[in-house]
Order: sequence, then C-alpha cells, then structure tokens
Amino acid sequence: MVEKIADAKFFDSLVEQMVEKGAYKAAVIPVSQVELDAGFRSLCESNACGKYGKCWMCPPDIGDIDTLMKTIRTFDYAFVYQTVGLLEDSYDIEGMQEAAKKHSELSQKVTKMFTEDSFMRILHLGAGGCHVCQKCAREAGGPCRYPNQALSSLEAYGINVSKLAAASGMKYINGQNTVTYFGAFFCSIM
Repeated sequence: MVEKIADAKFFDSLVEQMVEKGAYKAAVIPVSQVELDAGFRSLCESNACGKYGKCWMCPPDIGDIDTLMKTIRTFDYAFVYQTVGLLEDSYDIEGMQEAAKKHSELSQKVTKMFTEDSFMRILHLGAGGCHVCQKCAREAGGPCRYPNQALSSLEAYGINVSKLAAASGMKYINGQNTVTYFGAFFCSIM
C-alpha cells in the first residue's frame, strides 16, 4: 500500500469500504505517482463523447488544463477505484452503458463516503465526465443542478488513466468482453 502515511489503518479502511460499496479494486497512492499530460485535453476537444462545451464539468468550462494539473499536484493522496463490466461482445453498447451507470452510482457512494470526513481537502474525478444528469443544464444556459455531486473526468484534468491504473496495481484492460471504468478521489490531510 502507501508507505509513511499519517494513518495507514484509516486509509486501508477507506479502500476496503470502496470495495464493499462495489469497486472491483481500489488502492491509495501518493499524488506524486499520478502522471499528468496536457495532451489529454485534446481527447476532450475531439468531442468523441459529445460533451465538449455542453457540460459544466467538461472542457472548456472546467478551466485551463495547466491550472487543473497544478491543482492535482496540491493534493497528497489519490484513492483510485475501478469497476469492471461484463459485455456480450465488443459491440455491446448497452452493456457498456449499463457498466457506466453502475460506475456512476459507485462514484456517488464514494462521494458520500469521503465528504463525511470534513478534515480532508478533496477533489473527486470520474470516468468520462459527469453522469449525474441525463442532460446538463449547460446546454440550456442554466447553472449546474447538482454542484455537490457533479464530477469532471480524470482525462479532463490531464491524468493518464492507463498509467494511473498501473501505479495503483490495477489492470487498465481486464480481459476480453469487459469494460473498465476508473475514478479517483484526491485528498490532503489537514
């Protein structure tokens, strides 16, 4: 696990709780092991997911990539978690959507778990942008409906998720006919 943390048993307990709540695997790593690359913003700008400029938690609305990467470096630890969904085949779009929904539900459980510990400064990032609302209020020009639940993506902050998985002792790809989603909860001990 992580060496020289203030309270290793407490951190281990949080990792165990993440798994109990539905994570396939979870781990805690120092933020210094999180690899950042501004080039990941181009993934967002290509708009493959269709949320660029249409979601408050996605670029360009979440801010400058360099500022976001500096923000990540202000934290001490990252609690990384993953979910793995089984698919009928590599074209099982419905299976991917169902796995994404389950990951989003887990992310909300994790948010509640960490916000109860008010002694930590926190930032929660998820998989592929925010999934709280079916359609973001941004599209209609309204404010975020659920700012305490909304999540930006790991990639939007410049995080290399495949290397994050490796640093956390997890597989980025978990076998044929599976889809894997990641989230991370960044925190600082105050």
